[in-house]
Amino acid sequence: MRISAHVLVKNEERYLWYAVNSVAKHMDKIMIWDTGSSDNTIAIIRELEKLYPKQIDFRQVGEISIERFADMRQKMIEETKADWMFVLDGDEVWWDDSIQELIDLIQVKGESLDSIVSRYVNVIGDIYHFQEEIAGQYKIDGQKGHLTIRAMNTHIPGLHAANPHGRQAYFDKENVPVQNLNKARRRFQEKLGYMHFTHLIRSDTLADDLKVPKRDIKYKKELGTPFPLDYYYPEVFFRPKPKIVQSPWVTMDQSFRFKSQILTPLRKLKRRLVPNRKSGY
Repeated sequence: MRISAHVLVKNEERYLWYAVNSVAKHMDKIMIWDTGSSDNTIAIIRELEKLYPKQIDFRQVGEISIERFADMRQKMIEETKADWMFVLDGDEVWWDDSIQELIDLIQVKGESLDSIVSRYVNVIGDIYHFQEEIAGQYKIDGQKGHLTIRAMNTHIPGLHAANPHGRQAYFDKENVPVQNLNKARRRFQEKLGYMHFTHLIRSDTLADDLKVPKRDIKYKKELGTPFPLDYYYPEVFFRPKPKIVQSPWVTMDQSFRFKSQILTPLRKLKRRLVPNRKSGY
């Protein structure tokens, strides 16, 4: 079965190289559409094009509003000719065996499945720490935590994207969310899928009016749990990269640590008092 990756980005210079390279060899096509990056994202995509000239479809589609985010996702669906679509954000880095497991599921059982659920590690503070599982806000088939649907069968009747950015999801022709379709046609990956860097700074470019990183919206001041010293990081972090690509091995500074020591107990208390109610992507 053919698989097309959908990568919609803006100012993702820190992790985009690693994210795309962690899955690229398994994709028949990689649609990387940029929505107005002002950092090194474009230059990094050009480097990726050199590696995968026959796979990458790169477009600069310009700035899009929160309300039009789903429209761009929908356009990607409409231009996809593959049997399955794989949604990859610029801050998601997969392990070799995890993406291989997902691909094997598609190739062996793809005709009888609508979607595949993946779990991920939410990195927080720096690459050496992770967020507790109770912080995961998503529920699918009675399971909850850091989980999401990243692979979908494009033959789901009426498959489409809807809702503004932040609440965007995928639905069938009856507007039933993909994660609520027939449970028998959905599988959970056994392996942990990927490392998610959404809570770290993903671009060093500053916004002129705010003087803060443009991708600082989800940057949470929280102390996570240290990874074990022998933790097995995604293999792509140890492979050659262009000089323009930043190293991921950066530690949190003292200012972050100090503020996080104050905020972390409050965040953890709130998680235990307010139950998770999200369901989706």
